Amino acid sequence: MKKILSLLTCTLVITALSAQDTTLVLKKKPVDLSGRSNDHLLVQLGYTNWAGAPDSVKTSGFSKSFNVYLMYDFPFKTNPKLSMAFGPGISSDHIIFKETYVGIKDLTSTLRFSNQADTNHFKKTKLATSYLEAPVEFRYTADPANPNKSFKAAIGVKVGLLLNAHTRNVELQNSSDGTLNDYVMKEASKRFFNKNRLVATGRVGLGHFSLYGSYQLTTLFKDGAGPQVRPFSIGLTLSGL
Repeated sequence: MKKILSLLTCTLVITALSAQDTTLVLKKKPVDLSGRSNDHLLVQLGYTNWAGAPDSVKTSGFSKSFNVYLMYDFPFKTNPKLSMAFGPGISSDHIIFKETYVGIKDLTSTLRFSNQADTNHFKKTKLATSYLEAPVEFRYTADPANPNKSFKAAIGVKVGLLLNAHTRNVELQNSSDGTLNDYVMKEASKRFFNKNRLVATGRVGLGHFSLYGSYQLTTLFKDGAGPQVRPFSIGLTLSGL
């Protein structure tokens, strides 16, 4: 009996010690985020275009977007791989047209896009819009202690306030594309445009570089003031600091 009791006692002691070792192994070590850059600065350059544009509105060339944001990142205490980020920024879209008149200053009820290939026209017309924006992102970082070398992903939205809308027309030509007057004409008006916009965003990448995509949920122009188009953009994000 004494031998059996001694054997049981030894078994219980060994089991207890093993349980303690297992507990120590499973205990998570706190993640050091003191050197984390948090991707405060985001710089984006991409291709942009209009979803839902009618056949009468034809863009040309490489239309682009350029965005800069200063964001503040707040990791979740329960899981530092996840965080929320928000902050101010400036965005701009530049849509290119060829042999097309964009009547941004016309005293009409709707914004006109007129094909002028068979008459005098500008060689290239750019319609540019700029916004003051407030983006919000839900972020995932695979290695939060080393974000500059880690896989990252983010989804979010941004709210924008229209600051400026203008056209830039370059080189007046005749119907045969001969130069009539090599000059630049700029016109500005926000009358046809919605003053606010809501945009869905997403990013995925590694370290300082990621691919981004955005889609405007609201229409670019006011109801009845122009085609019901929604700008979208895809491009490259440089993040850090």
